[in-house]
Amino acid sequence: MLEIKNITKNFGGVKALNDVAFNCIPGKINAVIGPNGAGKTTLLNIVSGHYQTDSGGIFFKGNNITNKKPFIISRFGIARTFQNLQIFSHMTVLENILVGAHIRAKSGIFSSAFHMPYMKKEEDELKEKSRLLLSLFGLLRFQDKIAGSLPFGCQRQLEIARALSLEPELILLDEPAAGLNNNETMELAKLIISINKEKRLTVIIVEHDMDLIMDISNIVFVLNFGEKIAQGSPREIQNDPNVIKAYLGE
Repeated sequence: MLEIKNITKNFGGVKALNDVAFNCIPGKINAVIGPNGAGKTTLLNIVSGHYQTDSGGIFFKGNNITNKKPFIISRFGIARTFQNLQIFSHMTVLENILVGAHIRAKSGIFSSAFHMPYMKKEEDELKEKSRLLLSLFGLLRFQDKIAGSLPFGCQRQLEIARALSLEPELILLDEPAAGLNNNETMELAKLIISINKEKRLTVIIVEHDMDLIMDISNIVFVLNFGEKIAQGSPREIQNDPNVIKAYLGE
């Protein structure tokens, strides 16, 4: 589904990624782990179009999406969340979902400006789909509340829900457990497994919480100093000497 081919990215004299390559397994939960500064978020930023690669390529379902704009990549069927929470805090919960859903809308500026009948019908359909999505996340009761007033864990869920409103085939989750307590992290794990299985959604997750990663992932890729040093099942990764060295030192 997603092929990352020999990606290299430099920031001045710092090589953030060096010839990184791997294939995402369709329909599975793919994890990317590594110590701080390993290049994990940089990799997601390149895949989602927020950074441009210096060399190498990104291919999604055979399409070359290398260095394309984020809105174009989202139309291919890739959505993402961010390490630092990115919601519209002054909009309602429902409006946050609708912002994402509108990328799939067919009505243009003309039909919206003149309130064409099919535009109203489409808007109603988008609202219904958005409410169903909020229901899946247990957030429907908050639909009219200002998003910034929700507890932090609910805001995290809202960001994932908004990403799903794009109806993606691949979702990139950048440290979704950051700032969550143990109970919230357990609920997040159930949620990720649910959207992976029930929606048949391929997941790439970057995360520091190793318990979460080892519990939910099908395959784990390990970065260290911008290079891939290992890949395998969670059990294989736990026993890999290169991974142990990277995390614990010699």
